[in-house]
Amino acid sequence: MNFDFSDDQKHLKGEARRFLEANCPTTKVRVVLNDAAKAYDEDLWKAVAGQGWMGAAIPEEFGGLGLGHLELCAIAEELGRAVAPIPFGSTVYLLAEAIMLAGSQMQKQAILPKIAAGEIIGALATSEGPGAPTASSLQATVSGGKLTGVKLPVTDGDIADTAVVLAKENGQAGLYIVDLNGAGVAREMLKTLDPTRDAAKLTFKDVPAERLGGAGEGFDLLQQIHDRAAVLIAFEQTGGADRCLEMARDYALERYAFGRLIGSYQAIKHKLADMYVKNELARSNAYYGAWALNTNAPELPIAASAARIAGCDAYWYAAKENIQTHGGIGFTWEVDCHLFYRRSRQLGLVVGAPRAWKERLLSQLERRNAA
Repeated sequence: MNFDFSDDQKHLKGEARRFLEANCPTTKVRVVLNDAAKAYDEDLWKAVAGQGWMGAAIPEEFGGLGLGHLELCAIAEELGRAVAPIPFGSTVYLLAEAIMLAGSQMQKQAILPKIAAGEIIGALATSEGPGAPTASSLQATVSGGKLTGVKLPVTDGDIADTAVVLAKENGQAGLYIVDLNGAGVAREMLKTLDPTRDAAKLTFKDVPAERLGGAGEGFDLLQQIHDRAAVLIAFEQTGGADRCLEMARDYALERYAFGRLIGSYQAIKHKLADMYVKNELARSNAYYGAWALNTNAPELPIAASAARIAGCDAYWYAAKENIQTHGGIGFTWEVDCHLFYRRSRQLGLVVGAPRAWKERLLSQLERRNAA
C-alpha cells in the first residue's frame, strides 16, 4: 500500500516550492519581522491568491478549485518550509474549514468565494486569556444577535475581516460569525515571539453576530474545527522541521572546528539523526491525519491528535537543534535559525498546546478501547 502523495500531488508540491522560493525568500520574511507596522506580506498574499491555493479544498460551487484536503496538505507543507508571513492558516485552516463544516448554504455562498479569491482574511477567536476556554470560564455573550466580550490572543485578529467567535447565548456555548470591520469592534495588537504572524486583543460591544451551526454546539464544533486544522498545521510543522534539518546538515558540512568538519563529530551526527527520526515520525502521523481528514474517517480525532503532538515535538526540536548545530552564530539576528524557532513556538500554540492534545489523544484511545 502506498501512503505517499500521488504524482499529481507531488507535482503541485514541487510547483508550490518553486513559487515560494521565488516569491518568499527569508529576506521577505525579515521585512515583516523588522517592521512593526507590517503585519503580513500583502504582495505575497495576493500572489498566493492568484495561484488559487486558498480555494484548494473549497468546492467549485463556492469558487474554489475543489481539489481536496490532500492537495491542501501538500501546499501547507511548503508554506511551512518557507515560514510564509501570511494569514493563510487563520483564513484557510480555521475560517474556511469552520464554514465548510457547519455553515448554512447561505453562509457558504457569502464567505467561501471571498476566501477562495483572497478577498478576506479570517480568524478564530476563542481564547479569553491563559488556559483553554471552558463552559464555566467563557465570558463572551450573545444577546439579541449582538456579541459582547473580549478575546485574546487572536491570531491574525488585527488584520482579519471575518472571525468565528466562541460565545454564550442563553447559557449555551455557540460559534458566531462576526464582521470585524463593523462598528463596536476594538483591536489592540499584541507583542509575541513571532511578529511575522499577527496577534491581537479583540473587544466586542454589541456587535452583530450570526450563529454558525446549532445552538449549544460551540465546543463540539470547535473541537472538530481544531481537529481539521491540526492536521493541516502538522504539515506546516513538518515542512519547517525538514528545512531546519537541511540547514543544520548543510552547515555541518561546511563548518570546520579543530581542523575537521563539524559534521564528522559524533555529537553532531547524533543530533542530526535525532532530528531526522522526529521529522519522519511527524510526517507519518501527518499522513495518517491527512487520510482521515480527506476521507472524513471516524479515526480523525485520534489521527489529528497524534499529528498535532508529533508535529509540535518535531518542529520545536528541529528548530532548537538547528540553532545548536550552528553554534554561537546560530543565536545571532543575521542567521535565519530564529525565524524557524519563532514559528515553531507560534504553531505550537495556535490551536491549543501539546499537553491538551496529549490528554485528548489519551481520552480518545480509552473511548475506542472501551467500545
